[in-house]
Amino acid sequence: MRFRAISLLTVVGTLLCATTAFAAPTIKIGALFAVTGPAAFLGEPERNTAQMVVDEINKAGGVKGRKLELIIYDTAGDATKAVQLATKLIKNDKVAAIIGPSTTGESMAVIPVAEKEQVPLISCAAGIKITEPVKKWVFKTAQNDTLAVGRIFEYLQKNKQNKIAILTVSDGFGASGREQLKAQASKYGITIVSDDTYGPKDTDMTAQLTKIRTSQAQVIICWGTNPGPALVAKNIKQLGIKLPVYMSHGVSSKKFVELAGDAAEGIRLPSGKVLVSDVLPNTDAQKKSLLAFVKDYQNHYKAEGDHFGGHAWDAVMLLKSAIEHGASTPDTIRDQLEKTKQFHGIGGTFTYSAQDHAGLGKDAFVLVEIKNRDWVIVK
Repeated sequence: MRFRAISLLTVVGTLLCATTAFAAPTIKIGALFAVTGPAAFLGEPERNTAQMVVDEINKAGGVKGRKLELIIYDTAGDATKAVQLATKLIKNDKVAAIIGPSTTGESMAVIPVAEKEQVPLISCAAGIKITEPVKKWVFKTAQNDTLAVGRIFEYLQKNKQNKIAILTVSDGFGASGREQLKAQASKYGITIVSDDTYGPKDTDMTAQLTKIRTSQAQVIICWGTNPGPALVAKNIKQLGIKLPVYMSHGVSSKKFVELAGDAAEGIRLPSGKVLVSDVLPNTDAQKKSLLAFVKDYQNHYKAEGDHFGGHAWDAVMLLKSAIEHGASTPDTIRDQLEKTKQFHGIGGTFTYSAQDHAGLGKDAFVLVEIKNRDWVIVK
C-alpha cells in the first residue's frame, strides 16, 4: 500500500509538472507588415513566412518550453498607421519584440517608438539609415542599399562602363538608394550623367527616360519598389532604348517579372541568394537554410519563397536563437540579438555587434539577370 501511495504521488507530481510547463506563458512577438496597399508584394510574403515559421516552432514544442504568440497588423504601407500599430503592440499587446515594418519609410517612422519604449525592432526594410548610425533597440534583416549599390558598381567597373543615368523613386527607399549611388560613384570611377526621380504613384516615366536617351549614359540604374520599376522597364522598351538596365534589390521577386512582362528580359539586379539557391555550390554556408525555406514556402503557399519573405524568416529565427540563449524580455532579447555570430539565414550570414545592427557583408548579394522570365547568376 505504501509503495502504491508513493507511486501515485509520483504520477500526480509528474502530471502537475507537465501541466505547469505546458501552461508557461507565451512570448508575444509583434509584426508590422504592409500586407495590403502598394507594398503588398513585400508584406504578404513576410506575413506568410513569419506565420509559417512561428507555427512550425510551436508545433515542435516552442522555444525552451514556451510557445511564441505572433500578433500581426497590416500597416498598408502607411507610416502614420505603422506608428499607431507599433504603439498598440507595445502598450496593449505587451510584445517582447517587433518584426518589421516592410518599408524604409515606415521603419524610420517607427524607430522613435521602439527606442522610447525600449522594445527591440527588427526591420525588414533596406535603407541604410535604419541602422546607421546604430540605434540601441533597432536591428534589420534586409541587406543594406549600400551593399547593393556596391555590387552593381563593382560589375560596371569591371566592364569599363563608367557613365550612368540614375532614376530613383521619391520615397524613403529611393532617397536612400540615390544617396548611396551618388556617394559611391567616385570610388568606382563612375560619373552620373543624368540624375532624375519619379513619384511613387507615377504611371509614366517617358519624360525622364527621353532625357536619359539624349545623355551620354552607358547604363541606366533604376532604384525603387514595385510597381514603378516595372513601368520604367516597359517605358524603356517602348522608347526603344537599348542601354543595359539595372534595378535595385527592391524588385527581387517574381512579382517584378510578372508586372514588367517581356520588358524584364535582360534586366540585372543585386539579390539575396534565395532566388538562385538551387544552383549555389554545396559549399555555400546559406544553401541548406535557403533550400529548406524555398521548399517549406512552396508546400504551404504553392508559391516560390522569395527575397522578401526571407527577411521575415531571418527575423523570427534570430528571435528564436535569442530565446534559446535565455532571453524572454525586451531587454534580454535585445542583448542576445547583439551577440549574434555567424547566423546563416536567408538574407546572408549575420553577425551583429554593438557597432553593427545590420550584420551583413557584401557576400549577402549576388548579381542576377532575368532570362526567359527566370533568374540566372551573372558571372
